[in-house]
Amino acid sequence: MKYRTLGRTGLKVSEIGLGTWAFGNNVYGGVSERDGIKTILDAYEEGINLFDTAPQYGTNQQDGVAEIVLGKALKGIRDKVLISSKFGRNPTIAGGASQFYKERIIDSVEESLKRLQTDHIDVLFLHSPFSPDEIRDDVWEGAAQVIQQGKVRFIGHSISMFHHTKDMARQWVKEGKIDVIQVVLSLMNRESQELINELSEYPIGVFARECLANGFLAGVFNEQTTFKEGTLNARYSREEIIERVRQVEAFKFLIRNDITSMPQAALRWVLDQNGISTVLSGAKNSFEMRGAVSASDAKPFTKEELTKAKELLIKDFEAA
Repeated sequence: MKYRTLGRTGLKVSEIGLGTWAFGNNVYGGVSERDGIKTILDAYEEGINLFDTAPQYGTNQQDGVAEIVLGKALKGIRDKVLISSKFGRNPTIAGGASQFYKERIIDSVEESLKRLQTDHIDVLFLHSPFSPDEIRDDVWEGAAQVIQQGKVRFIGHSISMFHHTKDMARQWVKEGKIDVIQVVLSLMNRESQELINELSEYPIGVFARECLANGFLAGVFNEQTTFKEGTLNARYSREEIIERVRQVEAFKFLIRNDITSMPQAALRWVLDQNGISTVLSGAKNSFEMRGAVSASDAKPFTKEELTKAKELLIKDFEAA
C-alpha cells in the first residue's frame, strides 16, 4: 500500500480507502455485521488507514448502522486510522429532508461519535447537498464549533448533483471553509476532473468514489444481467445496462501482466488521474477489498494507455 497527502490537511492517507455504505443497508445486497467487521480489520492489515462512513448508511429504522459496525471493528486501533463521516442526511428522516444548519451539525457529530466509539472524526463531509438553498449560513458556525472542541479535524463537501453544486464546492474551497472534496470519478464518469484540476492549486484533498461505476467496472455484469428490486442498479433499463456493459468491454484492453482484473484496472486508472488523494473501495468482503488494494501495487498506466482510454469513452455516464 502506498500513501498520499490529503491536500492542505497534511494527513497521510492510504491510496485505497474503504467505504462502508454496503455495511449499513441492502443497497449492494446486504452484508452481515460479522462479515463487515472482518472486512474492515482485514483492510487495516492490508495497509488501509482511511475508512469512510455516514449516518445515512443505515435503514429507515436506524441511522448510522455502518458507523456502528465501523466503531466495533476499529475499537482498540482507533489511534492508528483515519475516519471520515458526514452530516446533513439521515435515513430515519421522513422524506429524506436535508439538515445543513448549526444545531444539526453539532447534534449529528455527537450521534456519530457515540456510534463510532471515538472522540473525534478526522474529516466531516456535508453529505450531498443538492442546491445552495439547502445550506443555512449558520452551518459554518457549527462547523467552527465542533472543530474548536476537537470533535472534528477538517470539513469537506461530498458532492452529488455535480452540475448543480460544483460551484458551491469551488467557492467553499477558495473561502477556506472546506479542505476536502469527495467526488464521483471513474473510467465511465469523468465530469469532476475539471473541478479537481482547478482546485489543485490550493491544494485540496480529493476522495474519489463510485470508481467501479456502481459495480459495472467490476466486469461481472453482462447484457442479460438483472438487478434485484431495491438495489442501486435496478433503476437501469435493459438498453442502459447493455450500453454500460459494452463500454466496460471496450476498456478491458487495460488488463495486462501486472493488472489482472477489470476492477484493478479501473481503480489504477483513477489513481493515475491528477489531484487524487485516495480512492474509496466499496468492497463488501475481504476478497473484493484485497483486489482493490492490488491497484495501489500496480504500475501506473502509460500516457498511451490513458489516451486510448479517453478515446474509447462513449460518453460521460451519469453518476448515481
